Amino acid sequence: MELGLLKMRLAFAGVLGIAVVLVWFCPVSTAQSVPAATKLTDDHCIVCHPKEPALVAVNGGKHGTEIGCLDCHREHPPQGTRAVPECTMCHTGKEHYTLDNCSQCHSSGHAPLNLSLEGDITEPCLTCHSEQGVEVKHHPSAHADMACNECHTSHREVPACLDCHSSHTDSMDQESCTTCHPAHKPLVVKYERGTPSEYCKSCHEEAFNVLAINTTKHHDLACDNCHRSEHKAVPPCFACHGRPHPEAMLEKFEDCSDCHGTAHDLRR
Repeated sequence: MELGLLKMRLAFAGVLGIAVVLVWFCPVSTAQSVPAATKLTDDHCIVCHPKEPALVAVNGGKHGTEIGCLDCHREHPPQGTRAVPECTMCHTGKEHYTLDNCSQCHSSGHAPLNLSLEGDITEPCLTCHSEQGVEVKHHPSAHADMACNECHTSHREVPACLDCHSSHTDSMDQESCTTCHPAHKPLVVKYERGTPSEYCKSCHEEAFNVLAINTTKHHDLACDNCHRSEHKAVPPCFACHGRPHPEAMLEKFEDCSDCHGTAHDLRR
């Protein structure tokens, strides 16, 4: 009996050895049992991040029209280490892109145009709006002493002049103000022909009132008929009147006002 038991044990050991050899050298293929990895698309991202698409659509700019989720978020936690990209991965080649701390103004990569304008951000503003910086620098005014975001409290906002400044007349509006006063060089006053003389009265009230009671032809002229197109432009009398007097008289009286008074208080 012991001999039979020994034979059974040897037979079992032989079968087990053959099985081990088969498993070791002839592994079973699992290609059919494990599906191939699915290529991710933006639709997969939206499953867990449903709010971002609407945010990008409204304030994303080119982030919403020219690129997708995976263009920026190329990896994903926990294995990925570049889930949130550096701005300079894409934004290069301009002075603005060399500034530190992009997130100070661009608080969200999904809404980069929804800017947070806090503190004095004049320096970063001027890297994009250099023309306005030159105007302010070379044409001093009260505006030149202000930070950009004291007027522009949100990106691309153009404030109403009358929020801070008094109107010259009751009929003035924003367009009336900016026609004469460019915002970044407000003291370089220029205007179109046909500008109401009442606009001038606010600063030049004495001259306006003197002309109003004058009885010569000058009384009927608008301010911009003589002071054309540019503030403080004073034309010579002969620009309209020529030189009707003899040269001998003109040599003796070089200034027309010696005899005729000022243009606003003209004597016949």
